[in-house]
Amino acid sequence: MRDKRQQVIALLTDFGLQDTYVGIMKGVIASIAPEASVIDLTHSVAPQHIRQGALLLGSSSEWFPEGTVFVAVVDPGVGTSRRPIAVETDRAVFIAPDNGLLSIVLTQQCVRSCTAITRPQFMLPNPGATFHGRDLFSPAAAYVASGTSPQELGTPVCPESCVILDFPAPSTGDGGRTWDGEVLYSDIYGNLITSLKTSLTGSDLLPGEWSVRAGDHLIAELQRTYGDVSEGGTVAYTGSTGLLEIAIRNGNAARTLGLHEGDRVSLVRDRDPRSID
Repeated sequence: MRDKRQQVIALLTDFGLQDTYVGIMKGVIASIAPEASVIDLTHSVAPQHIRQGALLLGSSSEWFPEGTVFVAVVDPGVGTSRRPIAVETDRAVFIAPDNGLLSIVLTQQCVRSCTAITRPQFMLPNPGATFHGRDLFSPAAAYVASGTSPQELGTPVCPESCVILDFPAPSTGDGGRTWDGEVLYSDIYGNLITSLKTSLTGSDLLPGEWSVRAGDHLIAELQRTYGDVSEGGTVAYTGSTGLLEIAIRNGNAARTLGLHEGDRVSLVRDRDPRSID
């Protein structure tokens, strides 16, 4: 995995772009690894929302070149005893606080090594207590992108000792005719991303076969895309990550439907596919 493709560094934070934090991280990286290509995955994770950051990172990393170095900073515990870690998988290297931000990575990818970042030579001099994105994570990523092995950054850590967040698992109480999940988060458009995978149905989603119930709202049937309903209509569909999503065509589903993170969503079979011609 140590080849030129590893010179890609991807950044995910909750810093936003109105302040200088992201620019400073990029400046640190450029000072150490000027040849690296830096990609902004997102800086719009909701502030301190570790769970959302973990979900976005977990669903995005597969689309990057093998060997990419990911720097993920959603870190409400910055400066405390939580560990800064570097996790090397069979696809990439992930540098982040050990606070659950790497939950999806640790549970769904093949982990080759996990290292606590402790060696001062891979940090900025005199690191502060409140900006580890600048002082620890960016330098570590730049050194790894320049050829340093992640294991050189510090001391080995057992991956099983890392913080893993609980994520809602879809459930059924009637043999698969109804699957219950919840809203995970809403994106910038107000589209509601749920914990339900439409692959749970075990078959192609035929018209009229499945409907969605979200809170007090019934969505008549699943559609393929936004344009399959009229302007302002509510639509449920399989999103780009394979999860069930709910949207308002050219509107904001979260605001219009009054649904929030944790609200219940159900995928309901309306009729047996054997009865469909």
